[in-house]
Amino acid sequence: MNTAHIRNFPGGRIHMIGIGGSSMSGLAEMLIDQGYQVSGSDRDETYLVHFVREKHAEVFIGHRADNVHGADLVVYSAAIAKDNPERVEADRLGIPSIERATLLGQLMEGFPKAVGISGAHGKTTVTSMLSQMLLENGMDPSIHIGGRLDAVGGSTRVGHGPIFVAEACEYNRSFLHLSPSVAVVLNIDADHLDCYRDIDEIEYTFGRFLGLLPGNGIAVGNGDDERVLRCFSRVKCRKVLFGMDSSHEWHPESLTEDDRGYISFELCHNGKALTNIHMSVPGVFNVMNGLAAIATANELGLDPVKAAATLERFAGAHRRFELTDTIDGVEIYHDYGHNPAEMRNAVSIARKRCKGRLWAVVQPHTFSRVRTLFEQYLTCTEEADFTLVTDICAAREKDPGNLNSGMLVDGMLRHGINAIWTPSFDDTEGYLKEHWKPGDLVITMGCGDINLLNDQIHRHFLESTGKDR
Repeated sequence: MNTAHIRNFPGGRIHMIGIGGSSMSGLAEMLIDQGYQVSGSDRDETYLVHFVREKHAEVFIGHRADNVHGADLVVYSAAIAKDNPERVEADRLGIPSIERATLLGQLMEGFPKAVGISGAHGKTTVTSMLSQMLLENGMDPSIHIGGRLDAVGGSTRVGHGPIFVAEACEYNRSFLHLSPSVAVVLNIDADHLDCYRDIDEIEYTFGRFLGLLPGNGIAVGNGDDERVLRCFSRVKCRKVLFGMDSSHEWHPESLTEDDRGYISFELCHNGKALTNIHMSVPGVFNVMNGLAAIATANELGLDPVKAAATLERFAGAHRRFELTDTIDGVEIYHDYGHNPAEMRNAVSIARKRCKGRLWAVVQPHTFSRVRTLFEQYLTCTEEADFTLVTDICAAREKDPGNLNSGMLVDGMLRHGINAIWTPSFDDTEGYLKEHWKPGDLVITMGCGDINLLNDQIHRHFLESTGKDR
């Protein structure tokens, strides 16, 4: 069966099921910028729904069959099941439908330098770093980020140059729909085990992603990751490695870290020192992210010293260790980290910045992830003084009835973590306000709607002080 192509519907109405997702909302903005009429639907009213409405998309809250009436093409995210009433109705009416990743691949077609940035962790940050480097140096790229970046003015950009930079997500094997000429692999780790058998199948699929590169393509990878190296051993085109090890083409020397987690280092290329970099985002993992972005920028024709200058100014994408408020002398941050490895990194940085007690607020994401990574969740916040765990965000899944956040809290307590189950956002906000003290730091973590807790705390603070009037 032939797949419908977005280019066959110029100026048409594109209906997007799940338009409030991080990637879908960005694609919606990109389609609007290219002259398409966009409508969409989502389960809840979210801040990303608000952004696409501001771009003049018509968004329905709730999935109903008649939402697709009049659409020329339907796009659905991987989280949307076949029995979704809008997908069923589109099939009944003969409206062509494609999956989100297919649309992204179609939009990238024709770009001589199509960059796909993949990895279990860091995709949004590296895509954002690289995008800012290219923009600040006049390279006019097209961009699709799974987050919002102030330098872009959102999550997408329609450029006029030969470069298209996009996140390449492994969930549901979505990145296999792309046709990259430059493929970046940041790391390979166990995640999305609802659609992969195990870590070995994940590694195999990253290998398939690299196999999409043409003979004149370029593979950029983390040389400190054994699984990445195994995949790279089978790559036939040009290979570029970055890492902390001095044997790699791109690596740092003379690392120093201040008391808030910001790192300075000497950037080295093939053993030669090029320039000194003072990071504006904390953590060693962001040094690795920066190396990946510089290595890729260099392959796209940007002077690495100019790329490094941009990296020094890079302050992060939204929802990536983002300060959202200071209330009652308490700093409140949010981080998109949604598996234990990412949460551990975020808590580690928060620990360095915290003057008083550290509160980690965890929203576990999807029952399948909690089940497969259960043991890792139990210790990922061990550097915090207190851990609050909200109910599991089901997202695309149904509650199986035999797994809940109370079980996580029980396990955390057995590991010596001072954990409390605060099921709702109201419960969590109430507990924090009753117990926090000036000098404390709160970090909320998750890729579901936990950021709305930060918004709620902010709104209630304005209401209590009369500043919203």
